[in-house]
Amino acid sequence: MIVSTPAASGPELRDIHLPPAPPWWPPAPGWWLLTALAVLVLLGVAWAWRRRARLQRQRRQLLDELARLEAQHARDGDAAALAASLQQLLRRVARRQDAAAVRQRGESWRQTLARVPVATPVLDRLLSLEQAIYRPQASFDAPATLAAARTWLHAAARPRAWKHVVAEPGRV
Repeated sequence: MIVSTPAASGPELRDIHLPPAPPWWPPAPGWWLLTALAVLVLLGVAWAWRRRARLQRQRRQLLDELARLEAQHARDGDAAALAASLQQLLRRVARRQDAAAVRQRGESWRQTLARVPVATPVLDRLLSLEQAIYRPQASFDAPATLAAARTWLHAAARPRAWKHVVAEPGRV
């Protein structure tokens, strides 16, 4: 009788071995892309937050200055000084969007003021300041003018609120 041994009939087999686990570094390209996208989103949010905070701070400063002018007028009652100070404040704000605002008079000044979307009575009230600053005894409705200035300044403090200037045909 012949006895065969299993080892003699073939190679000795070992158990199945799994490959090593993938390393955690470097990450796959999809993770790099996701990280870059997250960084871009965070930078965009930070930029928007800072811009919004800056605009709110500017608006608060403008309205605080208007409140100081109102308080000064309540103390001394000088309408001419109030008219001149309000006119300077409006021109300073308008100059941010249009450098020519400091020199404008009449209809061109009205057009600059009208680039901020406010009601027509507000514009008329603000235009009355232009005449009041040149009169020795300025007579105008100070509370209504202050309210109109507050409305205009509140809207003008947002750069997106300003309408773009449409160039007239024939003007280059």
